[in-house]
Amino acid sequence: MEYSVSDKLKNMKPSAIREIFKSLTDPRIIAFAAGNPAAESFPAEAFGTLAGDIFAKDAAKALQYGITEGFPPLREFLTERLAERFGCDKNGNTTLVVSGGQQGLELTCKVMCNEGDVVICENPSFIGALNAFRSNGARLVGVDMEEDGMNIEALEEACRQNPRAKLLYVIPTFHNPAGITTSLEKRRAIYEIAKKYSLVILEDNPYGELRFAGEELPTIKSMDTDGIVVYCGSFSKVLSAGMRVGFVSAPDAIAQKLVVAKQVEDVHTNQFFQMLCHAFVTRYDLDMHIASIRALYKKKSELMVTSLETYMPDCVSFTRPEGGLFLWCTLPEEIELSAFVKRALERFVAVVPGTAFDPDDRGVSHSFRLTYATPTEEEIVKGVKILGELVKEMLAEVK
Repeated sequence: MEYSVSDKLKNMKPSAIREIFKSLTDPRIIAFAAGNPAAESFPAEAFGTLAGDIFAKDAAKALQYGITEGFPPLREFLTERLAERFGCDKNGNTTLVVSGGQQGLELTCKVMCNEGDVVICENPSFIGALNAFRSNGARLVGVDMEEDGMNIEALEEACRQNPRAKLLYVIPTFHNPAGITTSLEKRRAIYEIAKKYSLVILEDNPYGELRFAGEELPTIKSMDTDGIVVYCGSFSKVLSAGMRVGFVSAPDAIAQKLVVAKQVEDVHTNQFFQMLCHAFVTRYDLDMHIASIRALYKKKSELMVTSLETYMPDCVSFTRPEGGLFLWCTLPEEIELSAFVKRALERFVAVVPGTAFDPDDRGVSHSFRLTYATPTEEEIVKGVKILGELVKEMLAEVK
């Protein structure tokens, strides 16, 4: 039978990262490609104890339907923490629990955009968000990144040229994939431009708890006096990625529609894992747990940067993140990116090509993303050395 696939999905391609995941089952692969948090960051022993307690005392509640907005005690905790830690005003905003930060992004686009409307986003940007927007029929317009965030002049020009723009999607803190942090000046400028052009800002902050260098910067949501910022976060990088527990702080009127959209998708987020998250933050010291993760990533990040400085030729540039999971490497133009990625995988090192993060699916990139979270320290040194040798080899071939 020949199937007629919807217009929304017929031209969409699988996530390059999820496809690369299929190769990571080979134990020989050094996984610089995955966005997974480090396995040693999971509080597995505590979860075992807490899960036993939940099933001993509240099994019916854990296994029953819950409300769409989220497990009430967890929502209450999140509302307080988002206000204290990230400046999300409790007045005029509603906190919702969603099935991973990814769902928060997808629901926001579904609520705010009609087919053909424009989402303006950073270039490069998170592939999961880009595909979520594409699946809702939105048209993507990318704005090139600089060392301290979006090019503000280019952002304003994109707003002027796209009157159907409805959303402005940004990852200001420890950007995925670029690993950079948007400056305070540019955060303020982004907010003012969005207000000027009547855009809703979708601020994605899954890595905001993971700063291991530099100074804290206020979220764009903390600047929101006009009710134009939807803030998305997640427990994926601080407790467990597999639980799929995220959260959204949105202006009340938008939150009401997010609830309706979520009811259609999955009714509610996994009740047991919401209860498990709440039990952990109630009985354990979340900040102490996060501090241990920061220390882990600080060490691994510094090792990767040192290895890149040691083994990569000077023609390869790379970012130096202050937190999060990623850094971004850029090859000289004479090296063809897809060939580099393929040959790296043949040497059992997996990286993600920058083309996967381009809002324009026909875009050209000379960059690739690395993560230091998943590999061991030995793999970081070995893998970077292999990549450095490959760059030198390919440079020699084009001379």
